[in-house]
Amino acid sequence: EKKAAAAKEEQEAAKKEEDRLAAAKKDNKRDVVVHPIVLLSVVDHYSRVAKGTTKRVVGTLLGEVDDFQLHITNCFAVPFEEDPRDPQVWFLDHNFHENMHAMFKKVNAKERVVGWYSTGPKIKPSDLAIHEMYRRYCPEPVLVVMDVQPKDLTLPMDAYYSIQEQTSDQVFKRTFLHVNSTVGAYEAEEVGVEHLLRDIKNASASTLAVRVGDKLTALKGLAMRLKEISAYLNQVVAGKLPMNQEIVYQLQEIFNLLPDQDSEELVKSFAMETNDMMLALYLGSMLRSTVALHNLINNKIRNKKLKEDKGKEKDKKNGEKDKDKKGEDAKKDENGDDKGKDKEKAKEKGKDK
Repeated sequence: EKKAAAAKEEQEAAKKEEDRLAAAKKDNKRDVVVHPIVLLSVVDHYSRVAKGTTKRVVGTLLGEVDDFQLHITNCFAVPFEEDPRDPQVWFLDHNFHENMHAMFKKVNAKERVVGWYSTGPKIKPSDLAIHEMYRRYCPEPVLVVMDVQPKDLTLPMDAYYSIQEQTSDQVFKRTFLHVNSTVGAYEAEEVGVEHLLRDIKNASASTLAVRVGDKLTALKGLAMRLKEISAYLNQVVAGKLPMNQEIVYQLQEIFNLLPDQDSEELVKSFAMETNDMMLALYLGSMLRSTVALHNLINNKIRNKKLKEDKGKEKDKKNGEKDKDKKGEDAKKDENGDDKGKDKEKAKEKGKDK
């Protein structure tokens, strides 16, 4: 009976999930896939117009629907201004938008207006009014809020649709509904992005430092995801959130991918891998010690040679000084002899006189 009840609950949960997906399809609230060229274009737009200020930039998103996903494949900037003191005062050049859209349509007819982007980095009071303006160009526009200066490791964007929400006084008003958003790319785009990232190098960082930094970033992201999963499961156990069969199924798939820690082959292979790494570290340490000792010996030999050269140079200078002194003494002696001879000659002349 317990198994039957559990199976019935699972069927009901699966049915609810199917109903939810069907309702989502009916409401046309698709998941959003943002392509790399869009992210690069938004960052370029912000760097040219609003870098170093508190302003935000706004632009139009172009894309198409594929496999019940909204693929945002292109975008272009639109002149935009707003009053920082009054959020209801804003200006968006829709004539520029229409002209740009007409030119983009000539290049790629498949791309149509699917929404707009903002570098908020959060939703602002005037966004609903701007969203209503974009409803003139597409029935269900999407708003993608980009964070061009992210402070954490999450995706720097959030996607929203506008829906009618009923208030307590039976009045309907528009509000934003958050939907899933991911970064995706076609094969040609992936190749282009890889070549672009390959050319972006930090001259001050070595290859090893870059690899270690990438590993740390990946581990931080993994730790953050695990904390989110733990918080979600704790809330489900506490009854604060309903259990989602799809999420539980995906978690089970993740656990199934984990290796058996008690397997003898795994323990042996892990020990071999660890020993290989430790051997490489030991050899590297020995090599560094040998090189340091070699440099020390070379330094001592160099200092000794410099000291000997200085001593020889000093002796040479002293020898030259002694030689010069002897020469001067000899000259003095010669001058003294000449003077004595002159005196003797003078005496002889006096005697003759």
